[in-house]
Amino acid sequence: MIPLREIAFARSGDKGGSANIAVFGRTPAAYRWLRRNLTEAVVMNFFRPLGPTGVRRYDVPNLEALNFVLAGVLAGGASRSLRIDAQGKALGAALLELNVDYPGRGRPRGPPRARRRAP
Repeated sequence: MIPLREIAFARSGDKGGSANIAVFGRTPAAYRWLRRNLTEAVVMNFFRPLGPTGVRRYDVPNLEALNFVLAGVLAGGASRSLRIDAQGKALGAALLELNVDYPGRGRPRGPPRARRRAP
């Protein structure tokens, strides 16, 4: 089991009282795995504590991404909700903490990470 962030990155935002989360595979193999395994049901179950009324997935193959729309998850949206993240900006980061059973020989490599230099 690995966190989803090992094979994907995400962006999220608000659409009124709903939110969208775009999940991008770090490699073509990771994207193929996401298409098979990151389903509407998986995302709905992960965000169930926030009370979405539904989840809809849209495939975006030219970007090797999946876009999820979480209906009602923002409890009224930015101007009505008392939630700390009423615009859904942190939902993508939250989804990347989902532990997934990614098979394969090691983790796929994504863009290089910035390395900290010793002082």
